[in-house]
Amino acid sequence: MVKKGIMVSYGMGKFIAEFLTGAFGSIVFMFYETEVGLAGAYAALATVIYSVWNAVNDPIIGYVTNKTAPLAKKFGRRFVWIMGGLVLCSLAFIMIFSVPTTWDAKKQPLPVFLWMVFTICLYDGLYSLWEVNYQSLYPDKFRTDRERTTTAAIGTGIGVLGIAGGFIIPPLFFSYGVRASYQVCAIVIAAISIVCTFALSFGVSETKQMIERFSDQHTKSTPPFFSQMRRALKNRNLLAFVILLFFYQSGCMLMTASINYVVKYVLGGKSTQATPIFAGMLVGTLLSILLWTRIAKKVKNNQRMLILSSFALALFALPLTFLPNTLSFIVGMTLWGLGFGGFWTFMSPAMADVIDSLVVDQKRRDDGVVLGIRAFFMRFSYASQAIVFFVVHKLTGFDDQVITQSAKWGIRLHMGLIPALFFLAGGLLFLRMNRLDSTQVGKNRLALSQLDI
Repeated sequence: MVKKGIMVSYGMGKFIAEFLTGAFGSIVFMFYETEVGLAGAYAALATVIYSVWNAVNDPIIGYVTNKTAPLAKKFGRRFVWIMGGLVLCSLAFIMIFSVPTTWDAKKQPLPVFLWMVFTICLYDGLYSLWEVNYQSLYPDKFRTDRERTTTAAIGTGIGVLGIAGGFIIPPLFFSYGVRASYQVCAIVIAAISIVCTFALSFGVSETKQMIERFSDQHTKSTPPFFSQMRRALKNRNLLAFVILLFFYQSGCMLMTASINYVVKYVLGGKSTQATPIFAGMLVGTLLSILLWTRIAKKVKNNQRMLILSSFALALFALPLTFLPNTLSFIVGMTLWGLGFGGFWTFMSPAMADVIDSLVVDQKRRDDGVVLGIRAFFMRFSYASQAIVFFVVHKLTGFDDQVITQSAKWGIRLHMGLIPALFFLAGGLLFLRMNRLDSTQVGKNRLALSQLDI
């Protein structure tokens, strides 16, 4: 049994991932559109380009880093990629908010547009370098159901703090209308991420057995990249899982990117007013962990738990379209956090079950490619968020200088109704496509123990 301290340290990766993702999703688009003055069409196009780049580079990074790593004989194939990628992507985050102040985005939008594209793509490439390897480590390092469930529960608690931190901390360091404050905020975020990276190092260190298993597999020929992609995507359970993650991530990105719009334009508040709304989500998520764990003991199927939590996300997202004031949004986000905590608790164990089925089928462990495919689908959520924002803002006449009632309703739609539809669609598709039950999961784990892969 892996020690609890190692599980806690591994969980710090969840904190960092959600901390950076939350901060990125909640302020980058708004920063360029409302603070720098880049037209919404340019900001949306930049985000779509970023999303495509994001989706393409993940499987490639997963394939390349799955084969080798610097100092692999000493540290294994994941450790160096994780630690190096994390430090570099934290520094790249600062560059996103360092667009030269002398550039006028309204008169000459092209330089600002190119800066946005380059910096967010650089950040993402470095983010993918560590995150794909971090996720790939999970099914290899934690092999029993008890280890995976315990690690996931611990990671959920720590990860929720990262989500809350990504939403709560930034508004404390930037102010609406003060462009320079966003760079200060980015420096604070990068510093926190780098400090947490050292706390993560114990949890992602690879055991002697893991390094030996990699060395043994490394001596064997590796199938071509596209061959691995095709074989993996033929697996119905994997395809169902990554489609669900796309809809889930799209809904979450829409909501998190909407909250500052809600606070500034619908509620007419200051940036710090977003903090208690995000805090409500944190409380709901933490309270839900015990509830979902009890339900899981009766259901005994990680895949079914994802379906239940997807429907809970949809149910509690819908009312956010109509809430009148800050207090109601705090309560609404607390309830939504109940569903979010469930999805978060069972996402990693369900993913590990899917990967186990692929490893048994292929008789080799190519987790990096599989996790790259997972990231490929999830990264398109950034494009869906940008497209939804652009279309809704265009149709409702959004203008950050003059906010009409129509524009306010547009913000409400991409805060509540549209994310609810994403969550519902994902849950229904997963219910129809997924076939991985508890019996098959048990058979796969027995086969893995015999194969020692």
